[in-house]
Amino acid sequence: MKNLKKQLRAAIVQASPVLFDKKATIDKVVRQIMEAGQNGAELIVFPESLIPCYPYGLTFGFTVGSRNEDGRKDWKVYYDNAVVVPDDTISIAAAAKKAHAYVSIGVTERDPINCSLYCSNLIFSPEGELVSLHRKIKPTGAERYIWADSHVPETYFPMVDTEWGRMGSLICWENYMPLARVALYEKGVALYLAPNTNDNPEWQDTIKHIAIEGHCYVFNVDQYFTKDMYPSTLLEQEEISRLKDETCIGGSCIIDPYGHYVTEPVWNKEAIIYADLDMDKVPMSRMEFDATGHYSRPDILEFYINDGDEEFE
Repeated sequence: MKNLKKQLRAAIVQASPVLFDKKATIDKVVRQIMEAGQNGAELIVFPESLIPCYPYGLTFGFTVGSRNEDGRKDWKVYYDNAVVVPDDTISIAAAAKKAHAYVSIGVTERDPINCSLYCSNLIFSPEGELVSLHRKIKPTGAERYIWADSHVPETYFPMVDTEWGRMGSLICWENYMPLARVALYEKGVALYLAPNTNDNPEWQDTIKHIAIEGHCYVFNVDQYFTKDMYPSTLLEQEEISRLKDETCIGGSCIIDPYGHYVTEPVWNKEAIIYADLDMDKVPMSRMEFDATGHYSRPDILEFYINDGDEEFE
């Protein structure tokens, strides 16, 4: 990790999906990648499960011990619009290459063999290669009705060596898992991606804490969508009618390694947010506190990452 670049122009995309429409959302993502690339972005970060959407507020007919047929049919629409990797991501990879930027994007991934869905985060290189696939290791609450746990070790905590330092991601409430955070710190994360669907004030405290704890840049990227964006063709309209008009209001921002806003949170709209980052802040901030380096006590606190990478036992 010698001779790292000192300046990084980053873009975070507080996007609205075309809900339940994979093709239209991918087309929109490609346009946003190109716009960010034209504005000089070298790293472009999108929210959690942007493709085909985060199905906020829907139960898909699940109650304890039973399901209903309308919910099953709506789930099938979601399933049909989930992303098969790499088949459905060819245009995103091509856009990353054309923009010559790293692109991180959250998708609902469909396993074409066993029919399971995963909440996944993909990272494409400036050469258009898929260099990271992270599957959420523990979906939160009722998300478990939709998404399976990651059970493939290489999808637990993959890292990308970039020109600015190591980059990795945890999705939404994975960031509340202390040992999952430590796994990224142990692997030397400098660019910590936190795609999510959290627009509550407490979340801002969480991401600031992570930046201070890990002394890394934290990219907090949320969606913006409204109730009237849900398709009228879904059968669970009663559930949709109970949602707030502005269902998810964003709050996307970038935090520096000292826990300060580089960009203030953006609320209540779609936006592409740009920042020029000083990467010297990462090692400088670790002078007196390096969580898994000189400020650790491996002789009394033992940590093991079971992801098949012997280097990080």
